Amino acid sequence: MKSTHSGAARGMGAVYAWAGNKNVGEGRMEIIDMSPPSRIKIRLDLVKPIATKNIVEFALTSAANFTEVTWTMHGPMPFISKLVSVFVTMDTLVGNGFETGLESLKALAEK
Repeated sequence: MKSTHSGAARGMGAVYAWAGNKNVGEGRMEIIDMSPPSRIKIRLDLVKPIATKNIVEFALTSAANFTEVTWTMHGPMPFISKLVSVFVTMDTLVGNGFETGLESLKALAEK
């Protein structure tokens, strides 16, 4: 997989782009809004395998001895996605990726 960083070095305007095989596809993420330390909003533009434009948000809520992370994604649903969703839920399609990502985030935060 080839990946690049551009735009701001960190925070608003920071961009991460990637291109790889059929398992990772091609896309771009840009931080478009943030309220440290509780929220970050990212524009996610997927190119392959299916072109989509979504907004991803991470909301962090502090509790007694932990931080709860809520990860959401929303955007328009292309026709092919609507058709697939008749037979398979979106949670089934992307849920494992979200779980793996949250587990990786947890492991990094606990170091």
